[in-house]
Amino acid sequence: MGPRKRARGCLAPLLSLLLAYRGWGYPIPDSSPMLLFGGQVRLRHLYTDDGQDTEAHVEMGPDGAVRAAAERSPKSLLELKAVKPGVIRILAVQSSRFLCMRPNGELYGAVQYDPSACNFREHLLGDGYNVYESEAHGRTLRLSPQASLGQPGPSRFLPLPGAQLPGPEPPWEQGPEPPDVGSADPLNMVGGVQGRSPSYSS
Repeated sequence: MGPRKRARGCLAPLLSLLLAYRGWGYPIPDSSPMLLFGGQVRLRHLYTDDGQDTEAHVEMGPDGAVRAAAERSPKSLLELKAVKPGVIRILAVQSSRFLCMRPNGELYGAVQYDPSACNFREHLLGDGYNVYESEAHGRTLRLSPQASLGQPGPSRFLPLPGAQLPGPEPPWEQGPEPPDVGSADPLNMVGGVQGRSPSYSS
């Protein structure tokens, strides 16, 4: 057998091995159904009492000031949107201001979304309340304390469902509802509502 025939005989198995390796080495990206939650949007009022004498809702005015409002209103309706797993950004629906935090923990409403100031890690507590922590600064989101209290503002918030905004129906056919991440059975394989968090209920 000549050298050319021997070379051809060696190349065939090597080529087969390379093709098989390419098939094994590249999994399908984002193939898990649990990765479909990115971009999820919730309309919520962030309510807190946190052991204080008064109850309050987070509210952002058109001037960018973050206030504690006694009553729920369109001004306190917030859009919570997932930007990555466990991290959200918060937008005031009426004023179109993004909730942001300065390095010293001061809250403000920004016209432009800045991931370095406006991203918050969402921690779900066992009692249904949530704690929001600045991704960049590591500080907990707190409402400004009242001067008479002389103590830090509340930091535990209960996301109460907000009314859906009216609007025209889209002309295309609606896809299936996303899995309910607040449920113990997010893919609805068992049936029934179990362990639902108020943060994700509608």
